[in-house]
Amino acid sequence: QVQVMESGGGSVQAGGSLTLSCVGSGYIYPGNCVAWYRQAASAEREGLAAINLNYNNTKYADSVKGRFTISQDPAKNTVFLHMNNVKPEDSAMYYCALVHGGYCFDVPPVSRIDFWGQGTQVTVSS
Repeated sequence: QVQVMESGGGSVQAGGSLTLSCVGSGYIYPGNCVAWYRQAASAEREGLAAINLNYNNTKYADSVKGRFTISQDPAKNTVFLHMNNVKPEDSAMYYCALVHGGYCFDVPPVSRIDFWGQGTQVTVSS
């Protein structure tokens, strides 16, 4: 069973840092792309960053470029989202997502996602 599961959300003060983790399992295809999204209340789901696991190349949305970093630990089947200099507007539910057997040339649109995690809440206080 293919699945991805996030952890690491919580409360943080503005200007601080937080790292989210996404553990994947059950992959059938050798090439995969893992991406991070967020969704604030009454807003659409927003793509933030993506990593192609076999090539370790990364893609970022302009809104987080320079502040957020996506990385992986292949030995642990884990992808991380390192969030630095967080702002109150970063408060949202954060989701890990998988393009199963696919390559990401950019942060993929929601329609390309095959599997979603359950989400982890991030709250940034001013």
